[in-house]
Amino acid sequence: MSGAATTAGGAPKAASGTSNPWLIAMVVSLATFMEVLDTTIANVALRYISGGLAVSADEASWVVTTYLVSNAIILVASSFIAKRYGRRRFYLLCLATFTVASICCGLAWNLQSLLVFRMIQGFAGGGMVPISQSILADSFPPAKRGQAFAMFGVAVVVAPVIGPTLGGYLSDNFSWHWCFLINGPVGVFAFILVYMLVKEPETLRKERAEMRRKGTRFDITGFLLVATFLGALELVLDRGQTEDWFGSNFIIVTSAISALALLLAIPWLLTKSNPVIDVRLLASRQFGACVIVMLATGAILIATTQFVPQVLQTNYGYTATWAGLALSPGGLVTMAMMFAAGRLTGMFQPKYLIAIGMGIIALAMWDMTRLNADLNFGFFVWSRLYLGLGLPLIFIPITAASYDGLRPDQTDQASALINAARNTGGSIGVSIASNVLAHREQWHQSRLVEHVIPSDPGYTNAFNQATQFFTDRGSSLLDAQAQATGWIGTQVQTQASYLAYIDVFHVLMVISALMVPLALILRRIDLKHGAAPGGH
Repeated sequence: MSGAATTAGGAPKAASGTSNPWLIAMVVSLATFMEVLDTTIANVALRYISGGLAVSADEASWVVTTYLVSNAIILVASSFIAKRYGRRRFYLLCLATFTVASICCGLAWNLQSLLVFRMIQGFAGGGMVPISQSILADSFPPAKRGQAFAMFGVAVVVAPVIGPTLGGYLSDNFSWHWCFLINGPVGVFAFILVYMLVKEPETLRKERAEMRRKGTRFDITGFLLVATFLGALELVLDRGQTEDWFGSNFIIVTSAISALALLLAIPWLLTKSNPVIDVRLLASRQFGACVIVMLATGAILIATTQFVPQVLQTNYGYTATWAGLALSPGGLVTMAMMFAAGRLTGMFQPKYLIAIGMGIIALAMWDMTRLNADLNFGFFVWSRLYLGLGLPLIFIPITAASYDGLRPDQTDQASALINAARNTGGSIGVSIASNVLAHREQWHQSRLVEHVIPSDPGYTNAFNQATQFFTDRGSSLLDAQAQATGWIGTQVQTQASYLAYIDVFHVLMVISALMVPLALILRRIDLKHGAAPGGH
C-alpha cells in the first residue's frame, strides 16, 4: 500500500510515527489552510494596498502574481528536497519561513519590499502543500485515506472561499496589513504542533541514507527548465489580459521562454535516471487523467472565487465584506460535504463520484447564467451552495485515485504534480475568464449599440421616458435629454457586462461537462486495500 508502513501481520500503522494520525491530519491541514488562504486573501485588498503604498492598481496586482509564480516554481523541487534532507525538517523550515515572510509582508514599507517578502512567502508555501499531502498519505492506510484527505480538502477548497471574505473584512475595518499579519500567531501555533507530532517515516530515513550513500544529486538542470516553464507560464496567464496578450512584447518573449523551456525539459527529464519530475507519471492513464481533472477543478474553483465577488462589487455595489459573505455559506457546505465525500470515497468508485461532482458543478454554472440586474443576495448564496455540493465529490476522490498504483517513493512527486496542477489550473481559469469577459463585453456592447438609434422604437421609447423623468425633477429640456443619453449609455455598458459574465459561466459550464467523460475513463480501484505498490 502506497506509503503506509505495515506490521508483520499486515495491519497498517501510521507511517509518521506513534502520534495519532488524526492529530497529524488536523495540524498539517491547519498549515495548508493558512497557505492556500493567501492565494486569494490579497485579491480584495489590492485597492487598499495600492492606496496605502501610493502605487497604481496595475503595480499592486504584482502582489498576487509574484506569489503564484514563486509558488509554482518551488513545487517541482519539493519532492527531492524532502527526500534528500528530510520531509519533517523541510516542512518545518517552509512553515517557519512562511510565517516570518507573512509578518514581513504586513510590515512592508514600500511595494518593492512587499514583493520580495511575498515571493519568499510563495516559495515557502509552495513547499508546504505537497508535503502536507504526502504526510497524510503516509500516515493513513489506503482504506482511510479518503477521510484523511477530506480534512486536507477542507483546507484546500474552503480556504480560497474564505480568503475574499476575511480579506475584505480586515481591509474594510482594520488595514490591509492584517491580511498578512494574521498568519503570525497561526504559523507559530502550527509550527509547535508539527514539531511535536509529526515524525519522519522509517522508510524515508532509509531512502535518505541510500541517496547519500549513492551520492544522488539534485537535478538542477531539470529544475531550472521546469521552473522556467511554470514561472513563465504563470506570468503569461496572470499578466496576459493586463498586457493585451500578444500585442505586448513582454507576453511574446515570456511565452517563447516558457515554450522553449518545455521543449528542452521533456527530453531531459525522460533520459535522466533521477529527474526532478518523473514525467512518465503524466503519461499514465490514471495519473494523467487525474491531473487534467485537477486542472479543471482548480480553474473553476479559483475563477468563480474571483469573479463572483467581482460582479457583486462592480455591478451590484456590494462592499468587499458582503461580496465575500455571499461565498461563505458555500464554504460551510463544502466543509460538511468534504467529510461525507471522504466516507463515500471508501464505499464507491472514485470515477463515479468525480463524474457526479463535475455534473453538479456544470449545473451550478448553468444556474449562474441566469444573471440579471434584479438578483438578490440569496441567489448568489444558493449558487455557491450548489458549487459547494459538487467540489468535494471531485477533490477527495481525485486525490485518492491519483495515488492508485504508485510506489511509496513516488508519493512526494505525485503530491507536487497534483498541487502544481491545481495552482496552474487556477491561473488558467482566471486567465480564460478574464479574456472571455473582456472580449465578450466589447462584442455585446457593439451589438447593443446597433439598436441605440432614433429609428429603433425601443430606444426612442426609453429616451423619451428618461427625458421625462429628468424633466420632472427640475432639469431643463436640453439638460434632461443629455442626462437621458448618458443614462442609456450607462445601461448599455451595464447590460453588456451582465451578458459577458453570463458567457464566462457558460465557458466554465462547458469545461465542467467535458470532465465527466474523462472521469469515467479512470480505472476501478480496490476500495478495501488500495493498489499494491507499483501495481498496474
